[in-house]
Amino acid sequence: MLQIVLVILPVFLLIFIGQVCRRRSFPGDGFWAPAEKLTYYLLLPALIVMTLAEADFHGLAVLPMALALAGAILLMTGLVVALRPLLGVDGPGFTSVYQSVVRLNAYIGLSVAFGLYGDRGLAIASVAVATFVPLVNVTSTFMLARYGTSAQPSLGGVLRQVAANPLILACLLGGLLNLAGLGLPPVLGDMLKILSRAALPLGLLAVGAGLDLAAARGAKSIAAISSGLKLIALPAMTYALARWLGADPVALSIGVLFAALPVATSSFILARQLGGDAALIANLCAVQTLLAMVSLPLALTLAGP
Repeated sequence: MLQIVLVILPVFLLIFIGQVCRRRSFPGDGFWAPAEKLTYYLLLPALIVMTLAEADFHGLAVLPMALALAGAILLMTGLVVALRPLLGVDGPGFTSVYQSVVRLNAYIGLSVAFGLYGDRGLAIASVAVATFVPLVNVTSTFMLARYGTSAQPSLGGVLRQVAANPLILACLLGGLLNLAGLGLPPVLGDMLKILSRAALPLGLLAVGAGLDLAAARGAKSIAAISSGLKLIALPAMTYALARWLGADPVALSIGVLFAALPVATSSFILARQLGGDAALIANLCAVQTLLAMVSLPLALTLAGP
C-alpha cells in the first residue's frame, strides 16, 4: 500500500501544480489549451509508438486484460442505460453521466503504470489504451447522438473520427513495428524517445490546469452515483472478468488501474461539441479526480499483485 501511495502521490502533485499554475495565470491563460493539444496529438503518441515498438510481450498474457477491460466497459454501458430513468437528469445530462463512468484519463494511467512496473507496465498500459480509446469514443459519440442536443454525426463520421484518433494510430504503428521485428528505426527512434520524455509531465500538468474545482460543489447526488459506478463498480467488474479470463497478475493490476481512473478532462470538449451537458461533466471530472487520490491506491492494493 505504501509503495503504491508513493508512486501515485507525485502524479497527483503534478496535477495540483497544473491547477495552481492555471489559477495564477502562469505561464499565461493561452498556454494550457495548446499544451494539452500538443501532448494529445504529438507527445503521447510518440510515447506509445516508442513503448509498443520496443516492448517484449513474450510471457505477458495481455489479451485477457484487454478483454476484461472492454467487457467491463460494455457491461457498465448496459447498467447506466438501465439506470437512466432513476438518475433524474435530462438527455444531455445523461450523456455526461455516461461519459463520466466509461472515459478514462490515460495520462494518469500511463504515469502510474510506469511508476509501479517500469517499461513492462508502460507496454501493458499501452495495450489498455489501444483497447479502451476506440471503444469509449464510439460508445460516447453514439450516446451523444441519441441523447444530446446538437447536430449528430453519421456512422461514417463517427468511424472516421475514431480511425483518425492519434492514440489509435500510434498504437497501430507501434504494434506493427513490434510484430515486424523492426523496433524503432535509427534517428526517428531517438527523436521519439526525446519527445516521449515530455508526454507524461506536461500531460499531467494540463490535466490539473483543465480541472474546474469550483464546479465540484454542484450536483452532489449525481456526482456520488457517477463516482461510485466509475471508481468502485467498474474496477470491480474489470477485476472479476480478468480473474475469470486468467490474466497475468501485473496485467490484471494494470487493467484495474485503468478502470479505476477518473474521467478524462477532455470529455467536456466532446460534450460541448455534440450537445452534452458540459457543466455537469466538468463537475463530475473534478469530483472524481479528487476522490481518486484515495480510491486509486485502495483499488490497486486490493487488485495486487
